[in-house]
Amino acid sequence: MGDSGSPPESTPQQRAGLETRLADRDRTLAAMHALEEALAEPAPGREGPWQDKVLGALAVLDEATAEENENAEQPDSLLSDIKRFQPRLRSQVRGVRVQYRHLRDRIVALCEELQDPDVDTPADYADIRQRLAWLLTALRHQQARESDLIYEAYYDVFGVELGSD
Repeated sequence: MGDSGSPPESTPQQRAGLETRLADRDRTLAAMHALEEALAEPAPGREGPWQDKVLGALAVLDEATAEENENAEQPDSLLSDIKRFQPRLRSQVRGVRVQYRHLRDRIVALCEELQDPDVDTPADYADIRQRLAWLLTALRHQQARESDLIYEAYYDVFGVELGSD
């Protein structure tokens, strides 16, 4: 606690963790938007080029989420800090991490499937759109869940909304 009853101030390490998390989120959101744009391109009659563009955007999303996941697993990350210092939120941190790993596994599997050289027929673009739309929805849900957790933890410790200090 600071002066007589005022909430504690965040540490430079906590602020750096938040900045890293926000940069990760922004990079992943940009990759998600690029994938949405690729999926919205016309596919009939040009399935090959369409699939290449989608695969390229999916590869960027794969890289962004891999980096985001790596940063979130670091011992000095915001999630690690929450897990370490707020025992009542540990299971939520674990749930967020497990769900994110499942989404990462799905991204990797879809990249491999779309790159499969053994497939002689063009991909079913309607199916790919539907499956990737599901993935994007799940990523949005994951981001919201993680944001809620971080804001709850921050409010518990500092007694103020994140960003208002």
